[in-house]
Amino acid sequence: MDGRKYSSKLEGKHLLVFGGTSGIGFCVAEAALEQGASVYISGSNPNKLQSALAKLLEAYPTAHNRLDGKTCDLSVAEKLEENLTNILRAATRSSKIDHVVFTSGNDLHLGHVSHIMIDEVYAAGIVRFFAPVILAKLSFDFLKVGPESSMTFTGGAGSQRPPPNFAIAGAYTAGLEGLVRGLAVDLKPLRVNLVAVGAVHTEMLDRVARVQDGLLDVLKSQTTLGVVGQPEDVAEAYIYVMKDNFITGSVISTNGGALLI
Repeated sequence: MDGRKYSSKLEGKHLLVFGGTSGIGFCVAEAALEQGASVYISGSNPNKLQSALAKLLEAYPTAHNRLDGKTCDLSVAEKLEENLTNILRAATRSSKIDHVVFTSGNDLHLGHVSHIMIDEVYAAGIVRFFAPVILAKLSFDFLKVGPESSMTFTGGAGSQRPPPNFAIAGAYTAGLEGLVRGLAVDLKPLRVNLVAVGAVHTEMLDRVARVQDGLLDVLKSQTTLGVVGQPEDVAEAYIYVMKDNFITGSVISTNGGALLI
């Protein structure tokens, strides 16, 4: 034994990271590789997937036998179960999964509720709500059973403090928190948790900021820290949730104090 009682908790574990090609998911993959885990990443864009794999291997060249990935499109409701089954099969060729981290997302800025159409409401939840439901359904066949295994989903501070035009998105975010608590009961002893994030400086936020002048400054002013979150910091919350074998049905918040302003 080398004396690493805590930093070795993820060593040899097998992770599947949805949304692992960019942002928070990419940083979770980085952190897990750094701690000795085997990581399988997924994203919807083939070019982004190859780029992410190349960047991870460049940063961790000795991890070539612990890293792989495959594209998976979660945006088509009719193929959701088929596509999730395919990615789970690909990720478990060598062994079942110890931890699933779900950071996949889509643009939820739908505008004011007075202009919303029902098909837009349904479409808004496919990636962020319905995909987690189907993923939970399939977990019995692909995840190891026991408190050392987990599923961690991603929510947001908007469930408690929604900005303007966020009613539908806030509803799905709040609903995901309820789903996680129910899944912690239904999937026991597998652990199920959620990380609720505030404004994090990811590629998605950059795209929005380019069309909304001054957005980053506004978001900074809405925290007690005066900064926007960095994905490599927020990723620590996911690492913690995977390591703590006694946490389940919980919501971990990392939002820079945004709920206090």
